[in-house]
Amino acid sequence: METATVVVAPAPVAITQPPQHKLMELKPSFAAVAKPSPARKAKPAKKKLAGGCGGYVLEDVPHLTDYLPEHKSYPNPLQDHPAYSVVKQYFVNPDDTVAKKIVVHKSSARGTHFRRAGPRQRVYFQPDEVTAAIVTCGGLCPGLNTVIRELVCGLHDMYGVTSIYGIEGGYKGFYARNTVELTPRSVNDIHKRGGTVLGTSRGGQDTAKIVDSIQDRGVNQVYIIGGDGTQKGAASIHEEVQRRGLKCAVVGVPKTIDNDIAVIDKSFGFDTAVEEAQRAINAAHVEAESAENGIGVVKLMGRNSGFIAMYATLASRDVDCCLIPESPFYLDGKGGLLEFVEKRLRDNGHMVIVVAEGAGQDLIAKSMNFADTHDASGNKVLLDVGLWLSHKIKEHFKKKPSFPITLKYIDPTYMIRAVPSNASDNVYCTLLAHSALHGAMAGYTGFTVAPVNGRHAYIPFYRITEKQNKVVITDRMWARVLCSTNQPCFLTHEDVEGAALDEEEPHIPLVEGENALVRNPSMCSGNAHLCSGAA
Repeated sequence: METATVVVAPAPVAITQPPQHKLMELKPSFAAVAKPSPARKAKPAKKKLAGGCGGYVLEDVPHLTDYLPEHKSYPNPLQDHPAYSVVKQYFVNPDDTVAKKIVVHKSSARGTHFRRAGPRQRVYFQPDEVTAAIVTCGGLCPGLNTVIRELVCGLHDMYGVTSIYGIEGGYKGFYARNTVELTPRSVNDIHKRGGTVLGTSRGGQDTAKIVDSIQDRGVNQVYIIGGDGTQKGAASIHEEVQRRGLKCAVVGVPKTIDNDIAVIDKSFGFDTAVEEAQRAINAAHVEAESAENGIGVVKLMGRNSGFIAMYATLASRDVDCCLIPESPFYLDGKGGLLEFVEKRLRDNGHMVIVVAEGAGQDLIAKSMNFADTHDASGNKVLLDVGLWLSHKIKEHFKKKPSFPITLKYIDPTYMIRAVPSNASDNVYCTLLAHSALHGAMAGYTGFTVAPVNGRHAYIPFYRITEKQNKVVITDRMWARVLCSTNQPCFLTHEDVEGAALDEEEPHIPLVEGENALVRNPSMCSGNAHLCSGAA
């Protein structure tokens, strides 16, 4: 991998890999840092990019040595760990990266890559100097307790860290609540419970107070578990930590039951949510099938992204219509939802409708003259599409006395997110936690960890907060849903064209400027033909 120019505050530093130093005693950085100062308004984070042959682009993550260049490194204690020392190539090669896009043409550029996650041969913290803090923010999700448990057990069992604390009540817990000590014994069984043992909240993002608390408590590793809003807060915390020159790694673990975080393969808890949603769909199907002209309506979570509804529909095969936020629909007239419901009842005698909570919000607001409001996290407050849709269906068939219906509405949304994670998610949460703590111990900071095309990677915060992951209604997966349910797509030509435009990949230009890519000519010697497209 070639040399990249790191553009960070307070000054640019040129590095290839984090420098290796001789062993020496390192005093905790918080002891030598000045009194906490109020946070200034941070400038937008500058990207740490490196370019290579054939259009290769590495979107790298910050490292403590970017702003603490004299920081010492140490041999990784895992090399002497009996469980890991015998593993062949356990340490990640420093040049390993993970491609963002793996389906390419023979003439395609190599494209964007992220740094591969995993343990490094050198670490930038000694176990006895680490004080780690773990916080959970935002809504509940299956697997939160598993991530907490595996962070604690991984730090303790793999690296010998004994000073680990939980921040209670979300971000505001940094300055409004006491910490709780976490040990492998205290977290031993928490993965069998739903929710989070640390508690959670929305909002409370006062960056200056949070970093003051981090500095006062001597915390030098912070693990933040939450969705895109939480990760934006984590990015602000990282920027303030860096501005103050603190030796503190800030690491994000992405959490959203809706699976709406961009770039990553999926978020933890999603598999459990889809599995749990089957119970509600099965109940709706039984109710519908047992009644004359029975209709079962199931509302599932999915504020802006309909992944749970889509995958639950595909898994069930009992669903007759799936409605998601990404695919507009209309009720009345030819080709409308109500016409389809009537036709399906005449053909089958029953039907099941699955609707994501964010679907049809424009239709509801228009019919009710409702003004937009937002919660503490800045999310738009949603109207109950399940109740509204049930009411509209009942109203429609009231006009047809000779066509009686029986409609049952099931809303399992908060039941789904409160359950413990299943076996698949438990394994996934373990891998996420281990990748996160390996990155922190290796000195990386300002990143979130997640799989990209099946390989765990360290992803810059800005990459997962710049936009949300949504169902692509022009993709084959949504077509499979339509084939499974045999529902109309409800889309106009303009809807399809707009969806296609939304999915265009942003281009990262190789131009001069603060985010310019730096190419090492020695990497391309003898391969000039590969670089013709990367100039």
